[in-house]
Amino acid sequence: MACILCVASLFLSLTKFSIGQREVKIQEGPLYRAEGYPVSISCTVSGHQGPSTQDFQWSIYLPSAPTKEVQIISTKDAGFSYAVYAQRVQSKEIYIERLQGDSVLLHISKLQMKDAGEYECHTPNTDGKYFGSYSAKTNLTVIPDTLSATMPSQMLSKKEGEPLELTCETTKATVQHTHLSLTWYLMQEGGGSQATEIVSLSKDFVLTPGSSYADRFVAGDVRLDKLGATSFRLSVGKLQPSDQGQVFCEATEWIQDPDETWTLITRKQTDQTALRIQPAARDFTVSITASSSPDEGKPLELVCLAVGRDGNPPLQGAWFLNGKEIAQTDAGGVLDLKRDYRDRASQGQLQVSKLSAQTFSLKIFSVGPEDVGTYSCEVAEVARTQMGSWQILQRKQSPGYRVQLREPAARSVTVSAEQHAVWEGETLTLLCKAAGDASALSVSWWLTPQDQSTPVFVAGMGQDGTVQLGVSSLGPAHRGNRRLEKVDWATFRLEIASAMVTDSGTYECRVSERLQNQAKGLQSTQKISVTVKSLKSSLRVNLMSRQPQVMLAHTFDLSCVVRADYSDLKLPFSVTWQFQPAGSGAFHRLIRIAHNGTVEWGDVLSQIHRKTKVSQSFFRSQLQIYNAAMEETGVYRCTVEVYDRDSTCTSGPARVSATSNLLMITVTFPESKLSVNSSSQVQELSISSSTQIECAILSRSAGNLPLSIIWYFSSVSANASYLKILEMDQSSVVKYGDEFQTPRSKQKFYSEKVSQDLFLLNILSVEDSDQGHYHCAVEEWLLSTNGTWQKLERKTSGLTELKLRPTGSQVHVSKVNWTGNATEYGEAGFSCSLDGSGNTASLYSVTWYRGRGTATATAAAAVANVTATITAPTGSQMLVHLQYDGLLQYGPEGSRKLQHCYRSSPTDFVLKLHRVEMEDAGMYWCRVTEWQQHGHPGKWINQASGESQRMVLRVLRSEPTVSSRICSSGPLLHFLIVCPFVMLLLLATSFLCLYRKARKLSQLSLSAKKEKALWVGMRKTSLQKEAGEESGHY
Repeated sequence: MACILCVASLFLSLTKFSIGQREVKIQEGPLYRAEGYPVSISCTVSGHQGPSTQDFQWSIYLPSAPTKEVQIISTKDAGFSYAVYAQRVQSKEIYIERLQGDSVLLHISKLQMKDAGEYECHTPNTDGKYFGSYSAKTNLTVIPDTLSATMPSQMLSKKEGEPLELTCETTKATVQHTHLSLTWYLMQEGGGSQATEIVSLSKDFVLTPGSSYADRFVAGDVRLDKLGATSFRLSVGKLQPSDQGQVFCEATEWIQDPDETWTLITRKQTDQTALRIQPAARDFTVSITASSSPDEGKPLELVCLAVGRDGNPPLQGAWFLNGKEIAQTDAGGVLDLKRDYRDRASQGQLQVSKLSAQTFSLKIFSVGPEDVGTYSCEVAEVARTQMGSWQILQRKQSPGYRVQLREPAARSVTVSAEQHAVWEGETLTLLCKAAGDASALSVSWWLTPQDQSTPVFVAGMGQDGTVQLGVSSLGPAHRGNRRLEKVDWATFRLEIASAMVTDSGTYECRVSERLQNQAKGLQSTQKISVTVKSLKSSLRVNLMSRQPQVMLAHTFDLSCVVRADYSDLKLPFSVTWQFQPAGSGAFHRLIRIAHNGTVEWGDVLSQIHRKTKVSQSFFRSQLQIYNAAMEETGVYRCTVEVYDRDSTCTSGPARVSATSNLLMITVTFPESKLSVNSSSQVQELSISSSTQIECAILSRSAGNLPLSIIWYFSSVSANASYLKILEMDQSSVVKYGDEFQTPRSKQKFYSEKVSQDLFLLNILSVEDSDQGHYHCAVEEWLLSTNGTWQKLERKTSGLTELKLRPTGSQVHVSKVNWTGNATEYGEAGFSCSLDGSGNTASLYSVTWYRGRGTATATAAAAVANVTATITAPTGSQMLVHLQYDGLLQYGPEGSRKLQHCYRSSPTDFVLKLHRVEMEDAGMYWCRVTEWQQHGHPGKWINQASGESQRMVLRVLRSEPTVSSRICSSGPLLHFLIVCPFVMLLLLATSFLCLYRKARKLSQLSLSAKKEKALWVGMRKTSLQKEAGEESGHY
């Protein structure tokens, strides 16, 4: 029994193994990567059936929408990507690398913060049935790049053997657990972009020297020390000349993934420190070697070698022929040729180079008689000064070397072309083949254009393979399209990529070689004629449409058809669609589909890109515009630009361009099916009751377009115009007319939408002034794509007449004709009376009107309530309104007019005008309204009203008198009033001044009299004393 169970178990295992179960595995997460750096996520599938190469589809679930799949890239479908990732997939920023048929890597070259989320790897089913797992997920978190590495940029000058210390500061603020590694590099001069590793500290804290510094590291001459948490110091005990260059450090941040592998997430480099080292001088010797003496026209190479130097000190070399310097190469490799040799080098006949740090070469590709003589070389050891120049430490010269020549031979040349006629932009290929024995040859190509007789240098190749390109009349850009290759020793191929029409003409190949024992080499030539055909000559563009007239909101398409004789070349082209709006004189760009697939939108129609589809194939482009709007009426055209075949990878300009014919597209309104009930009806109601007036729509256009409903009212008075009560627009916004803006009117009239085809106007508490004709106007609207409303149709309903049942009340106003005259600035009076004594239970109000000119005015004012503003009939002006409760309400100009309105008896009313002016002439009349109390106290209802006969007032101009002229002239009146006061003031001032002067004179006169009286008294006393003295003597 146990044996049977074992056999059954084994059978089940083998069955399961043979069936196979699909399993998709993705790199285990979560994964943490830094913003701006790449990420690679692996995915494998096993246990599958079908082809060995499986397809993979990658998607992401963003944290903001964890249940929504956003497709990224697929190996199966090029259009799999959503728009948010399509551009990055096309630019290869996101791509899939296939490791094997069932294993891939998803690469994102430059992470963005929005790339964080849950990634899913899905494999489409290729099995006979679904069995196993077909997708797997992993989480990717994008973290900020917080790593920094700093070292001050500086320039240091050291001598060979001196020490060096540099410090690098690194910091990071990553929340996750990460490790740092740090490496010091040296960028040597002339070493290109490749840096040499000096020493590094790995993420596992292991010190490792670079291969060039291993011995010095073991000897302790090179060290890397960690100072604190963030500082790393490089120490070099004794500097060597090879240490010269740019020194910098690089910090790298690593994180450990769940599979326990360490992955680089960020890397930063510091500024560079320029290190200059002055080497110590050492003795050396110089020797010169060469091949045996060549034949004339054969190559010759002389090698100058400096021996006896340790290391690689900077050396410069100079070449001499018969004691005269011909070339010099400095320590930096900069070549300086003398005049004659500079021309030969430019023609590819001579080459001077530095083969190594201690070896210099002089190569003559075709030796001639002028090259015969004694050659020597001079080598100098130099050092770079702080100013950047070279300082010579010592120099050595080699012994002389004698060069002799032998005699040469002759050969022939043939020229051929792959095609004698090519299209503009295609590649023109010419072959030049020399016959004879193998030898070092130089070749030059010359072109004689079709309209010229002088040949122009195209390209040349020296014996050493040096290529020299001629100057193009179209500029340096076209010069780069030429390429001259050496197929073998005797065959030279000239290729002109992207040929121009100006490249047509006769090409001449000149093959030159140096012949032995001759002062001048031999030259063989051959010619061939080629033609470059113009692309523009056969380019035609035609614009057409099957719908030059398109209905609003419908779709129309335009086809731009390109025809050319070279359509089989399938050249890339761009199409620019342009649009000239109706009434405009300028074309604007709608869209441009570039030859590399880039789409550029214009700004003339802001919504065009949301409703446009462009399809493009070889030499055909179709523009399809949905939901046409009125602003898209205008003239259209397309411009085609043809490019070179390889222009999708370059940024070259278009070869040719052509513009199509003009095509007028007219967008028209669709035919409206709107129909409104036009039958008329009459409603007879009791006063104070409420009613509804219907506006029924019989038919509408397709699509149930929005409607606006406008209600109008006209009173029963003759010649009364229609007034807008209210409007409910296409957005269901209600707006009342100017005559119905009062709160009472808005409460009395309101609109109601019963259904899509029935609208009601509700009127509450119908009064006498509500009698008249009502109707509705229905407007059908269409919303265009740019957000503006277009009115398609307007229909008006039939009239509904609203009447009140008789209440038994009638107002009979006296109809006596009256015509009167009034003198300007005088008074005028009008009276309005009822026939009979009136109803004792009623109160009466009166409104006075004045008509303009002699036209017959009609009353159409509706009194909304007893306190509302009275609206004057059309063509008239309301002067004053005396309410039934005695309150006065003046018209627009009543406040500035001298008017007086009163009730002389319960049924008699009077209007007085004071200071009549000429403009007061016209027709006057009154309207008397009867009011009765209904329901609760305080509610007065308009029962009936009546108007008087028109009363004509003529104003006679008064004769001007002195007083009237004075009173009519404001400035004169002011002068006569003010002038007497001014005169009186002046007189009073004069009298006051005279009085003060007279008083002052009086005071002076009195003072003089007192003085005189005092002097006389003193004189008199003195005489009396003298008389007494004289009498005493006697």
